[in-house]
Amino acid sequence: MEVSRSINLSLGIIVIFLGGVVLRLAKPVLFPFFLAIFLSYILAPLLNLLKKFKVPKALSILLVLGVAFFIIYLLGTLFYTSGKSFASALPQYSQKVENFIASLETKLRMARLNWELVDWLNQFNLERVGKLVLASFGPFFAFISNLFLIFLFLVFILAENESFGAKIARALPQERSVIVLGVIQKINYQIQKYLAIKTLVSFITGVLATVVLVLFGLEFAIVFGFLTFLLNYIPNIGSFIATAFPVAMAVFQYDNLWPAFWILVILITIQMVMGNFVEPRLMGEGLGLSPLVVILALFFWGWLWGIPGMILAVPITAIIKIVCSNIPSLKFLAVLMSKGGEGEAG
Repeated sequence: MEVSRSINLSLGIIVIFLGGVVLRLAKPVLFPFFLAIFLSYILAPLLNLLKKFKVPKALSILLVLGVAFFIIYLLGTLFYTSGKSFASALPQYSQKVENFIASLETKLRMARLNWELVDWLNQFNLERVGKLVLASFGPFFAFISNLFLIFLFLVFILAENESFGAKIARALPQERSVIVLGVIQKINYQIQKYLAIKTLVSFITGVLATVVLVLFGLEFAIVFGFLTFLLNYIPNIGSFIATAFPVAMAVFQYDNLWPAFWILVILITIQMVMGNFVEPRLMGEGLGLSPLVVILALFFWGWLWGIPGMILAVPITAIIKIVCSNIPSLKFLAVLMSKGGEGEAG
Protein backbone atom coordinates (compact mmCIF):
# COMPACT_ATOMS: atom_id res chain seq x y z
CA MET A 1 0.00 0.00 0.00
CA GLU A 2 2.84 2.42 0.92
CA VAL A 3 4.65 1.62 -2.34
CA SER A 4 1.45 2.23 -4.31
CA ARG A 5 0.91 5.63 -2.66
CA SER A 6 4.53 6.62 -3.31
CA ILE A 7 4.19 5.66 -6.98
CA ASN A 8 0.94 7.62 -7.33
CA LEU A 9 2.48 10.67 -5.62
CA SER A 10 5.55 10.50 -7.86
CA LEU A 11 3.41 10.16 -10.97
CA GLY A 12 1.28 13.11 -9.85
CA ILE A 13 4.36 15.32 -9.40
CA ILE A 14 5.71 14.29 -12.82
CA VAL A 15 2.36 14.99 -14.50
CA ILE A 16 2.13 18.45 -12.86
CA PHE A 17 5.70 19.26 -13.92
CA LEU A 18 5.15 18.11 -17.51
CA GLY A 19 1.81 19.96 -17.60
CA GLY A 20 3.57 23.17 -16.53
CA VAL A 21 6.23 22.74 -19.23
CA VAL A 22 3.57 22.13 -21.90
CA LEU A 23 1.53 25.16 -20.75
CA ARG A 24 4.63 27.37 -20.85
CA LEU A 25 5.77 26.22 -24.30
CA ALA A 26 2.26 26.28 -25.79
CA LYS A 27 1.39 29.77 -24.49
CA PRO A 28 0.90 31.30 -28.00
CA VAL A 29 -1.99 28.87 -28.60
CA LEU A 30 -3.26 28.02 -25.12
CA PHE A 31 -3.57 31.59 -23.82
CA PRO A 32 -5.97 32.64 -26.64
CA PHE A 33 -7.83 29.34 -26.13
CA PHE A 34 -8.25 29.91 -22.37
CA LEU A 35 -9.35 33.49 -23.01
CA ALA A 36 -11.88 32.24 -25.58
CA ILE A 37 -13.29 29.79 -23.01
CA PHE A 38 -13.71 32.60 -20.44
CA LEU A 39 -15.39 34.80 -23.03
CA SER A 40 -17.74 31.97 -24.01
CA TYR A 41 -18.98 31.67 -20.42
CA ILE A 42 -19.39 35.44 -20.10
CA LEU A 43 -21.21 35.72 -23.44
CA ALA A 44 -23.40 32.64 -22.92
CA PRO A 45 -26.24 34.57 -21.16
CA LEU A 46 -26.48 36.99 -24.12
CA LEU A 47 -26.54 34.06 -26.53
CA ASN A 48 -29.31 32.37 -24.50
CA LEU A 49 -31.29 35.64 -24.49
CA LEU A 50 -31.14 35.87 -28.29
CA LYS A 51 -32.19 32.21 -28.47
CA LYS A 52 -35.32 33.00 -26.40
CA PHE A 53 -36.23 35.64 -28.98
CA LYS A 54 -35.89 32.92 -31.63
CA VAL A 55 -32.95 34.57 -33.38
CA PRO A 56 -31.21 32.05 -35.69
CA LYS A 57 -28.16 30.42 -34.14
CA ALA A 58 -25.67 31.62 -36.77
CA LEU A 59 -26.96 35.19 -36.55
CA SER A 60 -26.89 35.07 -32.73
CA ILE A 61 -23.24 34.00 -32.73
CA LEU A 62 -22.34 36.75 -35.20
CA LEU A 63 -24.12 39.40 -33.11
CA VAL A 64 -22.50 38.23 -29.87
CA LEU A 65 -19.04 38.09 -31.46
CA GLY A 66 -19.55 41.54 -32.97
CA VAL A 67 -20.44 43.05 -29.59
CA ALA A 68 -17.53 41.28 -27.86
CA PHE A 69 -15.01 42.32 -30.53
CA PHE A 70 -16.15 45.94 -30.40
CA ILE A 71 -15.91 46.15 -26.60
CA ILE A 72 -12.53 44.38 -26.34
CA TYR A 73 -10.96 46.33 -29.20
CA LEU A 74 -12.32 49.65 -27.94
CA LEU A 75 -11.15 49.11 -24.35
CA GLY A 76 -7.79 47.70 -25.45
CA THR A 77 -7.10 50.58 -27.83
CA LEU A 78 -8.25 53.18 -25.30
CA PHE A 79 -6.11 51.76 -22.52
CA TYR A 80 -3.09 51.24 -24.77
CA THR A 81 -3.23 54.84 -26.02
CA SER A 82 -3.68 56.22 -22.51
CA GLY A 83 -0.95 53.92 -21.23
CA LYS A 84 1.55 55.21 -23.77
CA SER A 85 0.73 58.77 -22.78
CA PHE A 86 1.14 57.79 -19.12
CA ALA A 87 4.57 56.24 -19.74
CA SER A 88 5.67 59.24 -21.81
CA ALA A 89 4.56 61.70 -19.10
CA LEU A 90 6.38 59.96 -16.25
CA PRO A 91 9.70 61.82 -16.82
CA GLN A 92 7.83 65.11 -16.28
CA TYR A 93 7.34 64.12 -12.66
CA SER A 94 11.10 63.72 -12.11
CA GLN A 95 11.48 67.24 -10.69
CA LYS A 96 8.62 66.67 -8.23
CA VAL A 97 10.17 63.39 -7.14
CA GLU A 98 13.58 65.06 -6.67
CA ASN A 99 11.99 67.80 -4.56
CA PHE A 100 10.20 65.17 -2.47
CA ILE A 101 13.46 63.27 -1.94
CA ALA A 102 15.32 66.47 -1.00
CA SER A 103 12.60 67.34 1.51
CA LEU A 104 12.67 63.83 2.97
CA GLU A 105 16.45 63.91 3.25
CA THR A 106 16.33 67.25 5.09
CA LYS A 107 13.76 65.98 7.56
CA LEU A 108 15.76 62.80 8.21
CA ARG A 109 18.92 64.81 8.86
CA MET A 110 17.04 67.11 11.22
CA ALA A 111 15.86 64.01 13.05
CA ARG A 112 19.46 62.72 13.07
CA LEU A 113 18.48 59.62 11.12
CA ASN A 114 20.67 58.10 8.46
CA TRP A 115 18.53 55.85 6.31
CA GLU A 116 19.69 54.05 3.22
CA LEU A 117 16.19 54.69 1.85
CA VAL A 118 17.24 58.15 0.70
CA ASP A 119 20.22 56.78 -1.21
CA TRP A 120 17.94 54.27 -2.91
CA LEU A 121 15.39 56.95 -3.78
CA ASN A 122 18.13 59.12 -5.27
CA GLN A 123 18.85 56.34 -7.73
CA PHE A 124 15.18 56.13 -8.66
CA ASN A 125 14.81 57.25 -12.28
CA LEU A 126 11.27 57.96 -13.47
CA GLU A 127 12.41 58.18 -17.08
CA ARG A 128 13.74 54.65 -16.83
CA VAL A 129 10.50 53.55 -15.18
CA GLY A 130 8.53 55.19 -18.00
CA LYS A 131 10.51 53.25 -20.61
CA LEU A 132 9.96 50.05 -18.63
CA VAL A 133 6.20 50.67 -18.39
CA LEU A 134 6.05 51.51 -22.09
CA ALA A 135 7.92 48.32 -22.96
CA SER A 136 5.62 46.22 -20.74
CA PHE A 137 2.57 47.26 -22.75
CA GLY A 138 3.91 45.31 -25.72
CA PRO A 139 3.69 41.77 -24.32
CA PHE A 140 0.63 42.63 -22.22
CA PHE A 141 -1.38 43.73 -25.25
CA ALA A 142 0.06 41.21 -27.67
CA PHE A 143 -3.31 39.42 -27.44
CA ILE A 144 -4.81 42.22 -29.54
CA SER A 145 -2.74 41.00 -32.47
CA ASN A 146 -4.05 37.49 -31.70
CA LEU A 147 -7.64 38.69 -31.56
CA PHE A 148 -8.44 36.75 -34.72
CA LEU A 149 -7.23 33.50 -33.13
CA ILE A 150 -9.24 34.18 -29.95
CA PHE A 151 -12.44 34.78 -31.89
CA LEU A 152 -11.78 31.78 -34.12
CA PHE A 153 -11.70 29.58 -31.02
CA LEU A 154 -14.76 31.41 -29.69
CA VAL A 155 -16.78 30.71 -32.85
CA PHE A 156 -16.20 26.95 -32.58
CA ILE A 157 -16.80 26.88 -28.80
CA LEU A 158 -20.15 28.68 -29.13
CA ALA A 159 -21.15 26.63 -32.17
CA GLU A 160 -20.36 23.33 -30.42
CA ASN A 161 -22.01 24.36 -27.16
CA GLU A 162 -25.46 22.93 -27.93
CA SER A 163 -24.30 19.80 -29.78
CA PHE A 164 -21.94 18.73 -26.99
CA GLY A 165 -24.77 17.31 -24.87
CA ALA A 166 -26.07 15.26 -27.81
CA LYS A 167 -22.58 13.84 -28.38
CA ILE A 168 -22.33 12.76 -24.73
CA ALA A 169 -25.76 11.12 -24.96
CA ARG A 170 -24.69 9.13 -28.03
CA ALA A 171 -21.28 8.21 -26.63
CA LEU A 172 -22.44 6.81 -23.26
CA PRO A 173 -25.23 4.50 -22.03
CA GLN A 174 -28.44 6.36 -21.18
CA GLU A 175 -28.20 6.16 -17.37
CA ARG A 176 -24.53 7.15 -17.33
CA SER A 177 -25.01 9.93 -19.89
CA VAL A 178 -27.79 11.48 -17.74
CA ILE A 179 -25.46 11.55 -14.72
CA VAL A 180 -22.51 12.95 -16.72
CA LEU A 181 -24.66 15.61 -18.39
CA GLY A 182 -26.08 16.63 -15.01
CA VAL A 183 -22.58 17.10 -13.58
CA ILE A 184 -21.42 19.02 -16.69
CA GLN A 185 -24.45 21.31 -16.59
CA LYS A 186 -23.88 22.02 -12.89
CA ILE A 187 -20.21 22.79 -13.51
CA ASN A 188 -21.05 25.03 -16.47
CA TYR A 189 -23.67 26.91 -14.46
CA GLN A 190 -21.30 27.53 -11.54
CA ILE A 191 -18.42 28.62 -13.80
CA GLN A 192 -20.74 30.90 -15.79
CA LYS A 193 -22.12 32.39 -12.58
CA TYR A 194 -18.65 32.96 -11.13
CA LEU A 195 -17.16 34.58 -14.25
CA ALA A 196 -20.24 36.69 -15.02
CA ILE A 197 -20.51 38.05 -11.46
CA LYS A 198 -16.76 38.57 -11.10
CA THR A 199 -16.63 40.45 -14.42
CA LEU A 200 -19.69 42.55 -13.54
CA VAL A 201 -18.33 43.46 -10.09
CA SER A 202 -14.89 44.24 -11.54
CA PHE A 203 -16.43 46.40 -14.26
CA ILE A 204 -18.56 48.38 -11.78
CA THR A 205 -15.54 48.82 -9.47
CA GLY A 206 -13.43 50.05 -12.39
CA VAL A 207 -16.13 52.49 -13.54
CA LEU A 208 -16.63 53.89 -10.02
CA ALA A 209 -12.87 54.32 -9.57
CA THR A 210 -12.60 56.08 -12.93
CA VAL A 211 -15.48 58.46 -12.07
CA VAL A 212 -13.87 59.32 -8.71
CA LEU A 213 -10.47 59.99 -10.29
CA VAL A 214 -12.02 62.10 -13.07
CA LEU A 215 -13.92 64.19 -10.49
CA PHE A 216 -10.65 64.81 -8.65
CA GLY A 217 -9.01 65.78 -11.94
CA LEU A 218 -6.33 63.10 -11.67
CA GLU A 219 -4.34 62.56 -14.84
CA PHE A 220 -4.67 59.19 -16.59
CA ALA A 221 -7.86 58.31 -14.74
CA ILE A 222 -8.84 55.90 -17.53
CA VAL A 223 -5.57 53.97 -17.13
CA PHE A 224 -6.05 53.59 -13.38
CA GLY A 225 -9.72 52.71 -13.80
CA PHE A 226 -8.91 49.98 -16.32
CA LEU A 227 -6.17 48.65 -14.04
CA THR A 228 -8.74 48.53 -11.23
CA PHE A 229 -11.03 46.44 -13.46
CA LEU A 230 -8.26 43.98 -14.35
CA LEU A 231 -6.67 43.75 -10.90
CA ASN A 232 -10.04 43.17 -9.23
CA TYR A 233 -9.79 39.56 -10.46
CA ILE A 234 -6.92 39.19 -7.97
CA PRO A 235 -8.32 39.22 -4.39
CA ASN A 236 -6.71 41.57 -1.82
CA ILE A 237 -3.38 42.01 -3.62
CA GLY A 238 -5.01 43.38 -6.77
CA SER A 239 -7.13 45.86 -4.80
CA PHE A 240 -4.06 47.13 -2.93
CA ILE A 241 -2.07 47.68 -6.15
CA ALA A 242 -5.06 49.27 -7.93
CA THR A 243 -5.42 51.77 -5.06
CA ALA A 244 -1.71 52.47 -4.55
CA PHE A 245 -1.02 53.65 -8.12
CA PRO A 246 -3.55 56.52 -8.33
CA VAL A 247 -2.79 57.61 -4.75
CA ALA A 248 0.94 57.80 -5.55
CA MET A 249 0.16 59.79 -8.71
CA ALA A 250 -2.04 62.18 -6.71
CA VAL A 251 0.78 62.81 -4.20
CA PHE A 252 3.02 64.13 -6.97
CA GLN A 253 0.32 65.84 -9.05
CA TYR A 254 -1.15 68.07 -6.35
CA ASP A 255 0.59 70.59 -4.13
CA ASN A 256 -0.86 69.12 -0.92
CA LEU A 257 -1.70 65.66 0.38
CA TRP A 258 -5.42 66.18 0.98
CA PRO A 259 -6.58 65.11 -2.54
CA ALA A 260 -4.43 61.97 -2.27
CA PHE A 261 -5.87 61.27 1.19
CA TRP A 262 -9.48 61.56 0.02
CA ILE A 263 -8.77 59.49 -3.11
CA LEU A 264 -7.29 56.81 -0.83
CA VAL A 265 -10.32 56.85 1.49
CA ILE A 266 -12.90 56.76 -1.31
CA LEU A 267 -11.13 54.04 -3.34
CA ILE A 268 -10.69 51.86 -0.25
CA THR A 269 -14.38 52.34 0.58
CA ILE A 270 -15.38 51.30 -2.95
CA GLN A 271 -13.11 48.25 -2.83
CA MET A 272 -14.42 47.20 0.61
CA VAL A 273 -18.10 47.65 -0.29
CA MET A 274 -17.79 45.80 -3.62
CA GLY A 275 -15.44 43.09 -2.31
CA ASN A 276 -16.92 42.43 1.14
CA PHE A 277 -20.64 43.08 0.65
CA VAL A 278 -21.78 43.17 -2.99
CA GLU A 279 -19.68 40.35 -4.45
CA PRO A 280 -20.26 37.79 -1.64
CA ARG A 281 -24.02 38.40 -1.75
CA LEU A 282 -24.12 37.87 -5.52
CA MET A 283 -21.62 35.03 -5.58
CA GLY A 284 -22.89 33.00 -2.65
CA GLU A 285 -20.94 30.80 -0.27
CA GLY A 286 -18.42 28.15 -1.26
CA LEU A 287 -16.59 29.92 -4.11
CA GLY A 288 -13.99 31.64 -1.92
CA LEU A 289 -10.36 30.58 -2.34
CA SER A 290 -7.72 30.20 0.35
CA PRO A 291 -5.27 33.16 0.38
CA LEU A 292 -2.37 30.68 0.21
CA VAL A 293 -3.89 29.04 -2.86
CA VAL A 294 -4.34 32.47 -4.46
CA ILE A 295 -0.68 33.40 -3.85
CA LEU A 296 0.58 30.06 -5.21
CA ALA A 297 -1.68 30.43 -8.26
CA LEU A 298 -0.35 33.96 -8.90
CA PHE A 299 3.26 32.76 -8.77
CA PHE A 300 2.56 29.69 -10.93
CA TRP A 301 0.54 31.36 -13.69
CA GLY A 302 2.77 34.44 -13.53
CA TRP A 303 5.78 32.20 -14.19
CA LEU A 304 3.92 30.50 -17.03
CA TRP A 305 2.35 33.45 -18.85
CA GLY A 306 3.61 36.65 -17.22
CA ILE A 307 1.21 39.50 -16.35
CA PRO A 308 -1.75 38.07 -18.37
CA GLY A 309 -1.25 34.78 -16.52
CA MET A 310 -1.42 36.54 -13.15
CA ILE A 311 -4.72 38.20 -14.11
CA LEU A 312 -6.18 34.87 -15.26
CA ALA A 313 -4.68 32.94 -12.31
CA VAL A 314 -7.57 33.34 -9.87
CA PRO A 315 -10.39 32.66 -12.39
CA ILE A 316 -8.54 29.53 -13.61
CA THR A 317 -8.02 28.35 -10.02
CA ALA A 318 -11.68 29.02 -9.18
CA ILE A 319 -12.76 26.97 -12.20
CA ILE A 320 -10.50 24.10 -11.11
CA LYS A 321 -12.08 24.28 -7.64
CA ILE A 322 -15.60 24.22 -9.12
CA VAL A 323 -14.76 21.17 -11.23
CA CYS A 324 -13.20 19.35 -8.25
CA SER A 325 -16.21 20.12 -6.04
CA ASN A 326 -18.53 18.35 -8.49
CA ILE A 327 -16.41 15.19 -8.86
CA PRO A 328 -16.70 12.95 -5.76
CA SER A 329 -13.12 11.64 -5.93
CA LEU A 330 -11.73 15.21 -6.12
CA LYS A 331 -13.93 16.94 -3.54
CA PHE A 332 -11.12 16.89 -0.97
CA LEU A 333 -9.10 19.18 -3.28
CA ALA A 334 -12.00 21.65 -3.42
CA VAL A 335 -12.14 21.68 0.39
CA LEU A 336 -8.37 22.24 0.63
CA MET A 337 -8.62 25.14 -1.84
CA SER A 338 -11.45 26.81 0.08
CA LYS A 339 -11.25 29.61 2.61
CA GLY A 340 -11.14 28.58 6.24
CA GLY A 341 -14.62 27.58 7.42
CA GLU A 342 -16.06 27.09 3.94
CA GLY A 343 -17.16 23.85 2.38
CA GLU A 344 -17.00 22.92 -1.25
CA ALA A 345 -18.86 24.90 -3.89
CA GLY A 346 -22.42 23.68 -3.95
